Amino acid sequence: MVTATNIDATAVNTVAWLSADDTTIVVPVYQRQYRWDIGACEKLLTDIRAVSQTEDRHTHFIGSILSSKSTDDADDSELVLIDGQQRITTLMLLIAALHHTVEHSDPALAAELQRVLVRAADPSRTKLRPHRAWAQVFESVVLDRLGAGDELRDSRFDDNYAFFRSQVRLEEVPRIWRGLQKLEHVAITLGADANAQQIFESLNSTGEPLRDHELIHNYVLMGLTHLEQSEIEDSFWLPIEQNTGEQIASFWRHYLVMTTGREVTVVGQRGVYDAFQQQFPRLDVETLRAHAAEWRSYSAAYRVLLEPGLESDPEVSRQLGYLNTFGRGMYPLVMRAYLDYSRQTLDRASLVELLENIQSLLLRRTLVGVSNDRLVARLSRARADGPDALVRAISRITPSDERVRVALKYAELAHPAYVLGRLSEVDSTVDLDVEHIVPLAPGDSWSGDGEREWVDYSDDEQNSHRALAKTIGNLALLEEHLAERAADKSFVEKRDRSYAKSSIALTSELAGTEAWGTRAIAARTVRLTEKFLQVWKRPAVVMIDDDGLTPILDAQKRRGWPQGWQREFEYAEYRGEHWEVYDIKYLFNRIFKRLWADSRVDVVAFSARRGGPIYDAQSWNGHWDTLDDEHFLYMGWDSRYMLTAVQGVLEEAGIAAEVFVKYSYIGAVM
Repeated sequence: MVTATNIDATAVNTVAWLSADDTTIVVPVYQRQYRWDIGACEKLLTDIRAVSQTEDRHTHFIGSILSSKSTDDADDSELVLIDGQQRITTLMLLIAALHHTVEHSDPALAAELQRVLVRAADPSRTKLRPHRAWAQVFESVVLDRLGAGDELRDSRFDDNYAFFRSQVRLEEVPRIWRGLQKLEHVAITLGADANAQQIFESLNSTGEPLRDHELIHNYVLMGLTHLEQSEIEDSFWLPIEQNTGEQIASFWRHYLVMTTGREVTVVGQRGVYDAFQQQFPRLDVETLRAHAAEWRSYSAAYRVLLEPGLESDPEVSRQLGYLNTFGRGMYPLVMRAYLDYSRQTLDRASLVELLENIQSLLLRRTLVGVSNDRLVARLSRARADGPDALVRAISRITPSDERVRVALKYAELAHPAYVLGRLSEVDSTVDLDVEHIVPLAPGDSWSGDGEREWVDYSDDEQNSHRALAKTIGNLALLEEHLAERAADKSFVEKRDRSYAKSSIALTSELAGTEAWGTRAIAARTVRLTEKFLQVWKRPAVVMIDDDGLTPILDAQKRRGWPQGWQREFEYAEYRGEHWEVYDIKYLFNRIFKRLWADSRVDVVAFSARRGGPIYDAQSWNGHWDTLDDEHFLYMGWDSRYMLTAVQGVLEEAGIAAEVFVKYSYIGAVM
């Protein structure tokens, strides 16, 4: 028999394992917080109740518990818990609840329970030593040492312990204890040379899956000594957590988009983590310190993006606040720029110009009905090539003035409070309502001129007014108290009672309008459109309005051959050439043939490194194409492989930034 040398796995009785005098378990620094909720506790208790009623030989398997021997000189008998913290901690809370229930009525049973909870040599310490950040809370619960005010704290330890106390009556404690003694697990202990992270990830445990940022945390710290873990945790990781808060997962995704220039797809629980591993395949402690210092700096910049009020410069703060109108999609691009600004390597005017250009880009695209998805990686790559390249990239995908004029005339105004606020130059902190001058649903008595009522309008007139109700020409900002007076009133009444009294110039000027209808809306749209185009300018660099072209590096990778793949694209643009290419097979074939003619050295280098798709013989059955008498292109792989190969060979040739695809309707919904 061949045996493993770095892993020892043994099936054990869980309670016996915990009760052993030499069992002491340490939760390492890199572990996530305890987060089992009442639902998970209820399921565990149900399972224990069920197994308690079975025959003595029946047991209940709770999965694997992964640990390693402590590397600390102080106590090499301790087990460092790598996987299983949630289950072990919850079992301890349940057993503590049982112990406190019977400690005065059944001393013998209480003593058995206590052996699981506390160290034989020191009953004042628990056998499980949690992360130091919450060790005191855990021990105060398990050892029943609640202090003044502790009953008011917010803690999963307290909540789950209280749940167990409420669910297990005194007479039921022996039954629950019988069920607990039937629990079994596989105790896996790692040797010094085992890959703890790889084993940790591959375990099929019953615990709750870790999220991306928790996997990154483990990956960064696992393998370091306890002293090194504490240093990285205290100096770098905790500041990152404090800066990003609940948005820590988004921070890591945005950071990776910024540094790689590629979209990071969130797949299940670990898309971001996989990208992180690829970006940082090896992290010795010195390299880690350097990277961690960078992560901390970017997290500080990220905090200001989340809370623009932290920025001391009023104009920069205002522009960051404006940007948040559109969500956080552009954070990868802005985070780097803001950090450069904070380090004084980017001047204030350049940062403000970038923020203005981004707002123009996002607002214009939204207005004309073009998606803002999958733009930021493209722009992050452009910024890496310098400020001029970034301006050109933004200009290329910013809709023209002509398209915006048409959209403002007929389409619903996007982000109306933001748009009207900036056009009116009012403080964004003031509470204002967006007023529809022609209401969205006029009552029968509504009138635009004080004479004809809505009920007297023809169907065509009513429909034309409704069609323009959400356009820029029919919208105004109004103070809350004035908006209350204007509710359900006809135009003349609103004009005199509310609009004329507004302190907002674009609203008060309505007081000079005699009647309101489609003609007045059209005239006002023209005036506001010109102001709009001055505030949200297109960069001055003359570039085409590309109508939704997607850079080849941002193209969507599909698994297999999904339905509709033959019409995924409308066309491809190759270095200014228009190609009628509708699917990835055709694009794959044409790209490799073109580069074979134009840049053969790069194709050979790429294929040699990847092990294909160029071969010197047709060595197996399949779909092949001939490049020359001695070289053949294999066409037999799936959609994902082909697109990856196209992206890779174009990068090898240094022309990926000059190749685009235009998705068809089918491709957009695949």
